[in-house]
Amino acid sequence: QVQLVESGGGLVQAGGSLRLSCAASGRTFSSYAMGWFRQAPGKEREFVAAINWSGGHTYYVDSVKGRFTISRDNAKNRVYLQMNSLKPEDTAVYYCARWRNSGNLYSIDDFDSWGQGTQVTVSS
Repeated sequence: QVQLVESGGGLVQAGGSLRLSCAASGRTFSSYAMGWFRQAPGKEREFVAAINWSGGHTYYVDSVKGRFTISRDNAKNRVYLQMNSLKPEDTAVYYCARWRNSGNLYSIDDFDSWGQGTQVTVSS
């Protein structure tokens, strides 16, 4: 089982930027698509972005398109989420996850390994 560790969260003012990083253990990282999800207080965990194994295809929820960018570095076993023009409604715990290589890339049920999450707080 892969271990995923997120970092880079914090407190930022609206309009600011943060870059989240997710470090993965193991030697099979480059074989899997990866995703970012978030969960705000009192809400369900939701899909934010995903990237295929090579980094050639990316997918976003509509609310972050044009503001967030997902990327990966397979040599470093890392996936990133660059978040620009942050809004208070982006406040949540952000989770990195590994897609199980079948099913729907937008579905939480099709990700089989999760990190512990990193808190992002955007003040107005």
